[in-house]
Amino acid sequence: MTATNEHGLQKITTIIEQHQTLPGAMLPILHAIQNDLSFIPSNALPLIAKALNVSKAEVHGVISFYHHFRTEEPGAHVIEICRGESCQAMGSRTLEEKIKQNLSIDYHQTSKDRQYTLEPVYCLGNCACSPAIRIGDDIHGELDLQKFEQIIASLNTYSLELK
Repeated sequence: MTATNEHGLQKITTIIEQHQTLPGAMLPILHAIQNDLSFIPSNALPLIAKALNVSKAEVHGVISFYHHFRTEEPGAHVIEICRGESCQAMGSRTLEEKIKQNLSIDYHQTSKDRQYTLEPVYCLGNCACSPAIRIGDDIHGELDLQKFEQIIASLNTYSLELK
């Protein structure tokens, strides 16, 4: 579903209506839209701005300030690489470079086949099992390139089984 269709716009409008009276409503609205649509489409900005009586530039400023928010639809699998101190001490910087090469993308990019989006995260709370990544709701620790490749292969197998 795209946010440009009527159903997507209705979802955005409903989310705004549900959250606009909260104190500091902009962040809850943005989080709810992204949770529902997986990104914040550009056509949501004027709706949010009007509901909160702020400019579109203010909404854009909040979105661009927080790295968590996406303005483009992510790939089927969002891979977050922990960049916290513990993971760095256990080799995550080398691993992240290999992952970027393996997927042919950098942070905040999506692979050409739309399967993977790569994002940095600054702590997954899995320090005892560093280095770690999160894919969707699953955290994978004690990661090396071989284990990463096995995880990616299992995602591809899972995706093929769904079709």
